[in-house]
Amino acid sequence: MKKKLVVLSGAGISAESGIKTFRDYNGLWENHRIEDVASPEGFARNPKLVLDFYNARRQQLKEVEPNTAHKLLAELEEYFDVHIITQNVDDLHERSGSSKIIHLHGELTKAKSVNENSKIVDYTDDIQVGDLHPDGSQLRPHIVWFGEMVPEMDNAIEIASQADLFLIIGTSMQVYPAASVIRYVPEHCEVFVIDPNLDNPNSFTKNENYIKSSATEGMNHLKEILIKKYQ
Repeated sequence: MKKKLVVLSGAGISAESGIKTFRDYNGLWENHRIEDVASPEGFARNPKLVLDFYNARRQQLKEVEPNTAHKLLAELEEYFDVHIITQNVDDLHERSGSSKIIHLHGELTKAKSVNENSKIVDYTDDIQVGDLHPDGSQLRPHIVWFGEMVPEMDNAIEIASQADLFLIIGTSMQVYPAASVIRYVPEHCEVFVIDPNLDNPNSFTKNENYIKSSATEGMNHLKEILIKKYQ
């Protein structure tokens, strides 16, 4: 039976494909205040601004490709039962070939109604004010905004609690509740970290399991380690 490798990925893995990290050094996202484009209140104040913002993100997604780090994670499915828990809203894990993915913060390639109980639909075109969900309500991006529940959190916790191996890649572990997933891994689980900037790696794993490098460089190194050690 394959060992279960659970991966918690963040913006750092997609940055190497050309997708900007969620929050720039000045606290803005693509020159917008976070609360204006990533909150229910911002959507209520100015739905066109919010829809245009995510339309631009969706168009950008069509112009980028998965990078080597994404592809190496997909290749590990040959050796391990790989489950990816991602904070990213892009589809680069899917496009690289990974098959078991939980999106904690939603997906750019999907939409839903402003009616919270409506069905999520695939949607890769622009969303405009007046575009309606089949239930008759205004469409909005399938994105978990600040102040909203994280529907996939329970699923992520369940998967993490079954991990034999756990990898943190491209995330500062500062965004909650996503970062709390690490609390649920079993005691026997070996934890690895790939990040060029993460502070205090000892709070997550042993020094020898901390790879201080970019996502691609780190995955090239880690793939060899995992196959050699666990196959």
